[in-house]
Amino acid sequence: MIRIEEGRPTPLGAAWDGRGVNYALFSAHATAVDLCLFDATGRRETRRIRMPARTDQVFHAYLQGARPGQLYGYRVHGPYEPAVGHRFNPNKLLLDPYARQLSGRIRWHDALAGYRTGAQRADLSFDRRDSAPMMPKCVVEDPAFTWGDDRPPRTPMRDSLIYEAHVKGLTQLHPEAPLTLRGTYDALAHPALVEHLLKLGVTAVELLPIHAFSDDRFLVEKGLRNYWGYSTLSYFAPDPRYLSEDGVYGFKAAIATLHSAGIEVLLDVVYNHTAEGNHLGPTLCWRGVDNCSYYKLAPENRRFYWDATGTGNTLDLGHPRVLQMVMDSLRHWVEAYHIDGFRFDLASTLARDSHAFWERAGFLRAVSQDPVLSQCKLIAEPWDLGEAGYRLGGFPPGWSEWNDQYRDVVRSFWRGDEGKLPDLARVIMGSREIFEPAGRQPWASINFVCSHDGFTLQDLVSYDERHNEANGENGQDGHPHNLSANNGVEGPTNDLDILALRARQKRNLLATVMLSIGVPMLLMGDELSRTQGGNNNPYCQDNETSWFNWRAGFAADPDLPAFVQNLAAFRRRHSALRPRSFPSGAMSHDTGLRDVHWLTPDGREMTRADWAEPTLKTLGVQIGNAEPSERLLLLFNASDADVSFHLTPHLRGGRWVKVFGTELPDGLVRRASTILEPGGACDLLARSLSVFQYAAGPAGPDTSPQSTVQEVP
Repeated sequence: MIRIEEGRPTPLGAAWDGRGVNYALFSAHATAVDLCLFDATGRRETRRIRMPARTDQVFHAYLQGARPGQLYGYRVHGPYEPAVGHRFNPNKLLLDPYARQLSGRIRWHDALAGYRTGAQRADLSFDRRDSAPMMPKCVVEDPAFTWGDDRPPRTPMRDSLIYEAHVKGLTQLHPEAPLTLRGTYDALAHPALVEHLLKLGVTAVELLPIHAFSDDRFLVEKGLRNYWGYSTLSYFAPDPRYLSEDGVYGFKAAIATLHSAGIEVLLDVVYNHTAEGNHLGPTLCWRGVDNCSYYKLAPENRRFYWDATGTGNTLDLGHPRVLQMVMDSLRHWVEAYHIDGFRFDLASTLARDSHAFWERAGFLRAVSQDPVLSQCKLIAEPWDLGEAGYRLGGFPPGWSEWNDQYRDVVRSFWRGDEGKLPDLARVIMGSREIFEPAGRQPWASINFVCSHDGFTLQDLVSYDERHNEANGENGQDGHPHNLSANNGVEGPTNDLDILALRARQKRNLLATVMLSIGVPMLLMGDELSRTQGGNNNPYCQDNETSWFNWRAGFAADPDLPAFVQNLAAFRRRHSALRPRSFPSGAMSHDTGLRDVHWLTPDGREMTRADWAEPTLKTLGVQIGNAEPSERLLLLFNASDADVSFHLTPHLRGGRWVKVFGTELPDGLVRRASTILEPGGACDLLARSLSVFQYAAGPAGPDTSPQSTVQEVP
């Protein structure tokens, strides 16, 4: 028996207290709200309750006797006046913006629109069809879960290695995961998968969106799905498609397992827009709850949306209740799921209190002072599609940013483009010019050459052009500017010379990421040559195009995982690759050496004329000079010819021993066969990278730094 009481305006959402459920919904402009209860199937509305109270623009009710598992939704009454921004329609069942769990999926139908589709100036019309049969339902959550002694690993950002992955893509084809768990949150905790991540040296898994999201109608009608998940339907509920029979408890258990292995879990979150699209989109949640409050509307005509995201709408984080929703959502993931940090999609949009980006926007200030969120890893995708939306380097201290300039420079350099040495030097030293002026440190730069958005590493060295025909847009979607090279043949080949060059180029790109100052990020499967067949925008390919084919990866390049493992181990052992401040070229009074030396192939320090020479594609950099045991010499050769590299004696009596090379299958030099003495020279293979370590004193096995290079088992 359910008894209705007024309840409380806080917390927002549906909160069970052990004897009943409190429901609270914010809407500044609604006139009334109906709470709709459904049976366990979600097909039949069993009761409709007019919310009895309103406090500070929050409608609320308490249902004594209601329990977790109850399915519900809202119908919100108010003016339907699109010309001034109001789109209330109580015929449309709405999701609770604070729903902790969802049941079911959208069944696309014209009844989901608040207007009569097909009518002239359609969105100004009013549709009276009930959308409830086509809508997923909200679920009252039981938040109880025993975390035991789970603790966040809290790996310092400077020591992090991020692995960008997709829940289903990573696990669907894993040969050791049980069939019943493949593609689910639970599979993230499979021992074989955890072991693989640990061997790679991964400290954090960054998951593509797991907020509940919609499969866009135009995709469903083409037989496709929204695979990536950048079409948010709920900011508090994990997407049901990845749940096993254990429900959200399986996800929480997986996070605890990863934590116990020392691996953090980061979420890619999409607070810049929602799944409701533009003024012709469906009415699913925020549009029907309070369109004027949740979205930025066009100043010149509030019938339309102001769009900085390219999706049709933009959430208005300048509104205090919308900002509250985002902050509550972030804290929910940290407190209820023990998430360790976030990567913010189109983060520039979040810092537009009005319409212009502001480095002191309310969202940025709120996060920085929040006692929970300020302790998390915060990573911005520092751009959007609005005016002046490219803001790399524009976020405050405490934030890291995806560095697309790093990606493009490193790709261009190894492709053999001319005139890239100055840019390469800048980005491999942490992009100091971008981040230091705002008081940032080297870990502000997230360094990557591949991410979910674009070619995989294997495809980057195998295709000149995108091949996106399967997406149903005549191959015109996805970015055409990929800075890729097929190295002789477009796509798969049996040519051994081409395969060897591609293998070396993959290693060059991976080694550059791991040896650069900043935070390295790897894309899921790049360590096993995962291919998408040249598709650089598989956002709608929920199939083997995008899934990680583990068996095929091991067969394609069996030594590549060991190469990545050895690189990661080398990076961990050398703090010179993870400095607390940017190298500046300053001279040390103690050593007489700069903190970074740039060298030409003939052993001279680089001059302005050398930097300006466009045909020069070989560069040496000496770092870690403060401590002899940390001194490293990195030699880059992106030319098509072998190069003899000479060493002018900066350290008299010193010698350099080669410890790593991208021409080797797993990268390791096991015998000190290549030694650079002051005044000596070594041969660099065309398109290769070599790493030398300094050893003081005369040649001999006891002084060789080779003894410090450990192969990862």
